[in-house]
Amino acid sequence: MEQSIYRAFSDYLKDRYGEKVYKLPIALPVTCPNRDGSCGNGGAGCTFCGEIGTGYENLPASLTITEQMEANKAHIVPKYKAKKFIPYFQNFSNTYVAPQKLKEWVAEAGAPDDVVAVYIATRPDCVSDEHLQVIKEQADICGIDICVELGLQSINVHTLTKINRGHTLAELIDAVLRIKRCGLQCCVHLILNLPWDDELDVIEDAKILSALGVDQVKLHALYIVKGTAMAKDYEAGKLKMITLPEYEDRVIKFLEHLSPEIVLQRIIGRAPEENTLFSNWHTGWWKIRDHIINVMRQEGRYQGRLCDYLNGRAVRKFC
Repeated sequence: MEQSIYRAFSDYLKDRYGEKVYKLPIALPVTCPNRDGSCGNGGAGCTFCGEIGTGYENLPASLTITEQMEANKAHIVPKYKAKKFIPYFQNFSNTYVAPQKLKEWVAEAGAPDDVVAVYIATRPDCVSDEHLQVIKEQADICGIDICVELGLQSINVHTLTKINRGHTLAELIDAVLRIKRCGLQCCVHLILNLPWDDELDVIEDAKILSALGVDQVKLHALYIVKGTAMAKDYEAGKLKMITLPEYEDRVIKFLEHLSPEIVLQRIIGRAPEENTLFSNWHTGWWKIRDHIINVMRQEGRYQGRLCDYLNGRAVRKFC
């Protein structure tokens, strides 16, 4: 079973809520500080980010949260017989607003009886105690979980500078500590094949997130979106992409060094081919996932196998 190889999100949801739970993508009328010029390089944004962000499946942000939820349910419920849901504020930086506005959005998303949690995607530099306090209060009122998803992409500060991320690892550490102190869940997004990262960076990704005690991780393979700064470099031959076997090996090494307590939302992402110049080595994401699982099973490798570096490793012989 997949669960014996890594702690899969689907298994976690069934254990926590008693049955399958489905995410409902929600687009909000927000941007991010790396787009409006507040940080980064004059509003240029991250070099890999397209005009619509990551919301390829999102409905228009002009619709209310309730309207988007009902439209998504109309598609999902008949097909999957779904009964429980997680509204996912997906696109751009969804805490890049006044705290009160964020509270109103969480209240609307969390109000239906079939909602068990709200997931909120944002940046590490967009998390304040004020924002966390208001959403925690609203989560308690609605009786739901809150998970704040943070886009980090890499622990390597030189890579973060290359992709014009506009923040470093320090902001990620600060955000995770604040989220955990507030009693909320935290997920971190990583891209394991950025051209400037190597195997050591990937292993350190796992070790940092394990040491911080994050709850969930979402892995992506880098895809090159048309019209982006990264797309121009890719077309000019300035970016060297690692091979699919190299990516799979990075994922396995990451999982082996990751705490077995951390949930994996995914180990490979996806993007529409019509929007990209490069995506997943022209291979179905499910094929990549299944091959990684099969290799790990055949070789006796699993999440947490090499997670032996915490709690004062060097002094264990004295304890």
